[in-house]
Amino acid sequence: MRVLGIDPGLTRCGVGVVEGVPGRPGTMIAYHVVRTESDDDIAHRLLQLDRALAALVAEHQPESVAVERVFAQHNVRTVMGTAQASAVAVLAGARAGLPVQTYTPSEVKAAVTGSGTAGKAQVTAMVTRLLQLDAPPKPADAADALALAICHIWRGGTRARIQAAALAAARKAHQGRVRR
Repeated sequence: MRVLGIDPGLTRCGVGVVEGVPGRPGTMIAYHVVRTESDDDIAHRLLQLDRALAALVAEHQPESVAVERVFAQHNVRTVMGTAQASAVAVLAGARAGLPVQTYTPSEVKAAVTGSGTAGKAQVTAMVTRLLQLDAPPKPADAADALALAICHIWRGGTRARIQAAALAAARKAHQGRVRR
């Protein structure tokens, strides 16, 4: 399974692509950081992010997208920008017809390190180890995006397949009732 993980941000949006199967070390395909200028108009920044994410989805052809769920922060301006970037990330996957799953930072940390309270350094170290990289991915946004992809492969991939199978069965059952 190939997953595009997105650590949403308006100034820096981390994107990581990992291929793998549950329970096994994955393979890093690529990572990127999409940057926008903080003094640019918000509409321009969101459009720039949208175009960049659409291009990365087209380039890497993931089977699904994992996005970090926005959590409450003390700085309302920061959380608003992150929420807007998160919406653009979810839309990028949905527009491509891909399943999109969101994860809280604690879920990602727990999946990758075993502790939902792990620090950024621990997450980066485990991503480096799990993907057998020669050096840690930088900046931290890239490591977080790769961690999201790993989390989805290990936890969400199975959940997404079960949901897709249930949806297909429900559609088939509905079509059977309509024909009668």
